[in-house]
Amino acid sequence: MESLFKATTICGVKRNGKIAIAGDGQVTMQESVIFKGTAKKVRRIYNDTVVIGFAGGVADAFSLSERFEAMLNKFSGNLMRSAVELAKTWREDKAARKLEAMMIVADKNQLLIVSGMGDVLEPDDDVCAIGSGGNFALASAKALMENTKLSAKDIAYKALKIASDICVFTNNNIVVEEV
Repeated sequence: MESLFKATTICGVKRNGKIAIAGDGQVTMQESVIFKGTAKKVRRIYNDTVVIGFAGGVADAFSLSERFEAMLNKFSGNLMRSAVELAKTWREDKAARKLEAMMIVADKNQLLIVSGMGDVLEPDDDVCAIGSGGNFALASAKALMENTKLSAKDIAYKALKIASDICVFTNNNIVVEEV
């Protein structure tokens, strides 16, 4: 059964030795009702050294983030290994394979997308976005990267702000975390 609660936008940006992840606060019920506007979908984990932002069905997103944090604990904070091991176990677990969620995860060195389908992707151009307004945020962040000297944190924030002006599933209650 598909989750009744979803919709969000998450954007990750890597620039000048810093990585920022920004997310909005909107939770939408059944594609038509804004259920909550102040959800926090970007947070720090693993002794504040890793930042995650999650999108998708609420319960699925929490499950994915909890499993990822367990992998970080198991592999001493190694971001890539934790993501790959999570993906491997994801593919082996029939119930988990159906999770409708994605995350952007980052430590001080790497920026990755981890999906509930067991995929791990590292963006080629140091910018990535997921969720309902992901394409709006991605286009905005890419344009800001190419045409400004803004910091990673400012680009992530502005990309979310632009997405919130265009996407009905994204609001301007934006949280940004930087590593």
